[in-house]
Formats: sequence, C-alpha cells, structure tokens
Amino acid sequence: MTQGTQETLSEFVEAAAVKFGVPGVAVGVWAGGREIYACHGVTNVDSPLPVDQDTLYTLGSVTKPFTATALMRLVADGRVELDAPVRRYVPELLLRDERAAAEITVLQLLNHTAGLDWRMSADTGEGDDALAAYVAEMSGAELIAPPGTRASYSQMGFNLAGRILEKVTGLTYEQAVASLVLEPLGLSHTSFQASDALTGRFAVGHNLTEDGTLVTARRWKDSRANNPGGGGASSVADMLRWARFHLGDGRAQDGTRVLPAELLRHMREQTVALRGSSLCDAFGISWFLRDVDGVRTVGHGGSANGQFAELLIVPERDFAVVALSNAGPDSGLAFNQSVVEWALEHCLGVADRDPDPLPYDAARAQEAAGGYENELMTLTIADAGDRLTIECAIKPEIRAAADTELPPDLPPADLGLLPGDADDYLVTNGGLKGQRGCFTRDENGAITGADLAGRLFHRVAVAA
Repeated sequence: MTQGTQETLSEFVEAAAVKFGVPGVAVGVWAGGREIYACHGVTNVDSPLPVDQDTLYTLGSVTKPFTATALMRLVADGRVELDAPVRRYVPELLLRDERAAAEITVLQLLNHTAGLDWRMSADTGEGDDALAAYVAEMSGAELIAPPGTRASYSQMGFNLAGRILEKVTGLTYEQAVASLVLEPLGLSHTSFQASDALTGRFAVGHNLTEDGTLVTARRWKDSRANNPGGGGASSVADMLRWARFHLGDGRAQDGTRVLPAELLRHMREQTVALRGSSLCDAFGISWFLRDVDGVRTVGHGGSANGQFAELLIVPERDFAVVALSNAGPDSGLAFNQSVVEWALEHCLGVADRDPDPLPYDAARAQEAAGGYENELMTLTIADAGDRLTIECAIKPEIRAAADTELPPDLPPADLGLLPGDADDYLVTNGGLKGQRGCFTRDENGAITGADLAGRLFHRVAVAA
C-alpha cells in the first residue's frame, strides 16, 4: 500500500463524512502489510474535539466477537465445551420452556441458534450482579423456535454467554474479558466502563430530530447487562490491532500465544446458514460470514445510540477495514458501508453491489403487507399501490417505560422483492438502505414472519 493510498483514503473519508453529515469518523485499513488511518471531524458538536485514532467509540454488537473469543480461551483451557448445555455452567437458567432451557448449548448462543428472541427490555442496573439479575429475568422469555432449528440474531443469547464467563472464571464479565483478551492483546483503549472513557477522548452519538437538526445523544452506552452483546467501546487503532489478531495465528503482536490457531480459524468457519440477510450468508462463532464478489469476508457490525461501528476482515487476502462514526443510521451507517465498499474495491478489487429488485407485483405486495413484531420492535410492511414500504420502530410501550434515551425511529423506506423463490427482499433507500430480509411461511404457504438484519419478527396483523 503506497502513500498515495493513504492520501486517497483520507480524501474519500473526508468527502464521505461531509456527504453523509457525520460529525466525526475514524477509519483504519490493514492491507499490504501496512496500517493506514484516516480520521475526520469532531467527537461532539456541542463540545468539539478532533477525532484521532485513539478516540473511543461505542461498538454496539461489534462487542460480540470479544465475548466469543474470551469463551474460546476457556475452551482452549478445557474449562468450557462448546457442545455442552449452558446449564452445566449456569445451572440457575430458567425459561418458560423447561426442555429448551435444559437443551441450549454454548455453541448455540455463539451462533444465534438457541431459539432466543433478539433482546429483552429489562434494565438490571449497573452493579456487579447485573448479568445474574438479567439471567433471572429470562425465566419469562418466550422462544422464537426450538433450540438448534434456525438462526436468528440474539443479543439475549450473548448476554447469557457473558454470564458463562462470570460463572466459570469467578470474575465479573468485564474483568474476565480484560484478563482473557484485552490485556494479553494490549488493547489499552478498549473498555466497557463509561468512567474509563472520561479519562481520554471519546465520541458522542448524534441523532437527527424530526426537523433535520443534528443533536447529541444523551445516553452513551447500553445497560451493563447488555455488555456481552453490545457494551464495548474502543478506538480505531485498537480495533485494527484486534482485526490483525483474528487474521493471524493466535499470537499477540509481541509473540505471546493467546489462542490456538485452529480455534481462531474455527471461529471463522460456517456453523449455520442465514437466509436472506444483509448481515451475512452464515454465522461462524460470533462472526458474520459473507461472500462478496467471490471472496469470503468475515466481520461484524454494531449500532448504539447515534453511533455505528463496522469491522471486516478478508483472511485469504490478509486485509481488514474498520469504520467508526458518530451519527444515526441515515448518516453513520451509510458512511460505514461506503467506507467498506471503497476499501474492498480500491485495495482488493472486490465490488460489493446490491441485487436489483423485481418490478412491483400487486398480488405479492398484498400478501406481504402487514404488521410484524418481536420483543422490542415492530415492523410494518405496507402496500403503497406502486411499491412496498417498510417501517421499523421501537414499540410505544417500550419507549414509554424507558427511563433513558432511546434512538429515534426511522421513517418508512421503500422495499423491493428479489428474484428467485426464497421470498427475499431488499430495502432500497433511507437509513436501512441495503438491508436484506426474507419472509417465513408455514406448511400451508402463508407468510408467518419476516426477518430483517437476521432478526425474526412474527406476523401479528395482515393488511386489509
């Protein structure tokens, strides 16, 4: 990678940040045996500081591979078995379905096949007992499917995986990840505590109001019980070091063995296919696996309150890209996606393009239109007469009960059905542009659910 590549990346990042209206961004690329960075903008529009490569951003679900890697260290030590039932390590686990509670395995948590819903609305405080209390709240959780029968992205499952770390190590989740992963790898700008961020430079999220004004998000990160699935914060420099570890042979940069190479590779191998999703084609152990222009990519994305993170590696090309942004989905998510596409094309010659949707079909549109929901959100697919639209929103009762700020809902966007007989669809504009999903049918062929971003929404109403 040449100096010209550095300059070109910096130019692209600045132009894209301005185009999408993101206050502050940080990008890192590992290619050709060299790290390059491009940072632009400010941490906070109200109290601006320049973003640099050590600025902390909240990672959202990009935290999940940290949790999985910590557990794989316990697997390497013989302290955890992937195929063992979760109750071997968390015997107090209760669900409404007792048989399922006894059958769910550790691997099923890590590849999203446990049958658990996306997440719970429970906030169990910031004490060291937050995860234990969260697991106790799961006693009322309904399963979306029997364990092992289908993939559906689950924050709840990863929070339970975090409780396994606590029970096996005798440490809090945060202490366990620090001792097993962060400290051995020298990730000194990665943390789960908001208090740690206050000692350095950190990015604040931003969201758009209804009149288009960009305002700072007042809640910086999720509740403590959600740390295993989405509570980490890190810098672009630490994230690129993290990516290089997962591209390597299981050693830290100082040569210290952290994980056997075969277990590191195992994390990147397909464990279950995922149908009709822009997340990936399949799940590894926490990782999203996706073929782009004939090349296998491994990665994870994450969203927080007005912040977005993206990490993608290409093992066969020894390549990685990290993008961090501090604005809502119309801005931050779009910026991150554009950076990943640019890096793949300019560094590897790989083009990531969305498929073309089918023309509007009135009969199929009427069949799909209706209401769908999961534990926290609703999905409304409507027939506008010449196109389908999709609207994703936090349930009103969840907003009303929340005592902290929640991200704003997005306005409806256009949806197009994709060719083939798999019932796949694509969001073609708005904050969810490029997101793919699919419909689920029962044995009689009736649509009973819709997946979006790997999450199942059950059908609850049919449009007239």
